[in-house]
Amino acid sequence: MVKNILTLSVLSVLVLTPVALANQAGDIVIRGGITSVVPDTGKTRILLRGADSAMTLTVDDNTQLGLNFVYFYDSNWAFELLAATPFTHDVTIQDKNSVLGVDGALLGKITQLPPTLSALYYFDNDSKFKPYIGLGVNYTIFFDEKFEPAPKSLGLTDLQLEGSFGFSAQIGSDYHITDKWHINASVRYIDIQSDATFDVGGQNIGKAEIDVDPMVYSLMLGYKF
Repeated sequence: MVKNILTLSVLSVLVLTPVALANQAGDIVIRGGITSVVPDTGKTRILLRGADSAMTLTVDDNTQLGLNFVYFYDSNWAFELLAATPFTHDVTIQDKNSVLGVDGALLGKITQLPPTLSALYYFDNDSKFKPYIGLGVNYTIFFDEKFEPAPKSLGLTDLQLEGSFGFSAQIGSDYHITDKWHINASVRYIDIQSDATFDVGGQNIGKAEIDVDPMVYSLMLGYKF
């Protein structure tokens, strides 16, 4: 009799555990961790008075605190908002033909926030791993753009970057530690392009279309309410 009761208890736990870990309609998840933005390694051409100057720009990586808010419409579909503390990137200039004599110099810094709203689809399984895919839209806000002292001394001033609308795509997975806590890892691509303008010697003749187009990597701890 006791053996039968124990057997039934073990079977009940095995059957109920996946259900306890499954996401349900109305679940709200909050995550926090690290998010790294790794821009496209391609170089952006700089135009002066509309002509190719033979100078290019590159944008470096940055890692910040990432935040994530998820609302489950049902067990498969969810809506996610990606947020973070502002990312600051160094912009380096390549001037191989010595147009301005600043090859390899730190041109300036740009700060941006890329809030992204996505629809996620979670695949059905009975595992602690809950993989998903997602598609979304992004609006990147640029602010606090500024040139470094050396470019300023050459007459480069008034750096401006326009905001950017674009799409995003991601894959990710939650690993459930308990029915409330999980570890999340995700990789996403975000389409970010911005028109940059700046003055040269007091004249607004500098322009570059910056293709940031980063891969965004996140590792977070999540809690389900």
